Amino acid sequence: MRIRSCLLAILALTLGISVAAPSDAGVSSAVGVSAEQAEPDRERARTNQRVFDKVWSEVRRAYYDPTLHGVDWDAARDTYRPQALAATNDRELYDVLNRMLDLLDDAHASASPPAVARRQDGLRTRRAVVGMTMTRGDDGIYDVERIRAGSPAEAAGIRLGWRIRIDDGGWTPEQDIVEGQPISVSVIDDKGAERTLTLVPTVMEPTPAFVADRSRAGVVVLRIEGFEAGLGRWMGEQLADLPPETDVVVDLRGNSGGLLFEAEAVLSCFLPGGQTWAYRISRGGRRAILRTEAPCGVLRGPVANDVAILVGPTSRSAAELTPAALQEAGRAVVIGERTAGSVLISQDTPLPDGGRLTLSRSDFITGSGVRLEKTGVEPDLIVPTTVEDRLTGRDPALDRAVAVLDGDL
Repeated sequence: MRIRSCLLAILALTLGISVAAPSDAGVSSAVGVSAEQAEPDRERARTNQRVFDKVWSEVRRAYYDPTLHGVDWDAARDTYRPQALAATNDRELYDVLNRMLDLLDDAHASASPPAVARRQDGLRTRRAVVGMTMTRGDDGIYDVERIRAGSPAEAAGIRLGWRIRIDDGGWTPEQDIVEGQPISVSVIDDKGAERTLTLVPTVMEPTPAFVADRSRAGVVVLRIEGFEAGLGRWMGEQLADLPPETDVVVDLRGNSGGLLFEAEAVLSCFLPGGQTWAYRISRGGRRAILRTEAPCGVLRGPVANDVAILVGPTSRSAAELTPAALQEAGRAVVIGERTAGSVLISQDTPLPDGGRLTLSRSDFITGSGVRLEKTGVEPDLIVPTTVEDRLTGRDPALDRAVAVLDGDL
């Protein structure tokens, strides 16, 4: 089971999308189906019907809130089903699906088209990329959040803070990225000038999900890009035999969540075994206790080292639950910016065309009864990081964390 917001997000360093709010749940800017558009062929219409009906019925059957937040789901079907059946391509179909899911006002509820699902599945494999991560803004234009060194995006001169407009004539997120097949993107630079760039995808090795940085004396910085399989085992390896005077910084900025089991494993690295850290509330209202029972790799018990957790506005789901639990237990100081407030427990359902539905299946509250959905985690110390900081290599939040752990408040 996953705890995350809609993971169009885990496309880091390919050419991916991170969806941060209910209005962002679609993978493209709003594209209505007009009378002037071509009619879908019979096979396309049949696929559209199967996909739409699967999404609609799955929400009705399994959404964590049986009242669907008061949404008239039958009326939604009457409104959106004809539009879905009339779609002539994946972009139109998934725009309709995500506009319907937006009615739930839930950042987790999203439908990923087949190409996006394939990129998610291949995230940690050697594959063709352009080396750019984007986050969709409220205006439908994407902000460039990350550029991979040595990638086609870097070679083209694209920089952090630039924006990408998705146009009908260029590449769209519903299209695959294929080695050697150029894609056209419309970029808006930091001066506001807009131009079209051509990027040629190239095959690159996968980036690691977890990185340990020991370049600073007396501190280890554990950067976690996602709560992916193997995180607890890796964390245990990094903490095993760590001198008690060595401080630990866990960097969850830009982490959009992942597996519940791995979140529990991370907590087990720092909290006593069997400690209640949260409650999961099912569709029927049953409350299940979440305890620190998953193993932290080879460790037989939690470490005693001082800990700081770095978070930001793109920390979601498991990357919010983890710092919240450690903060409530008084086990770590949380530093950075308020998190996204996207913490419902979700699960994926495959769709008939190879796409994917991500849907909230359970609610969540912290051990002290706090509901973080739509509020997020408030850091103990607010330390913003600007685009200029990132461009110049400064990291004020990390610097503050190291200073606080060293006793220099």
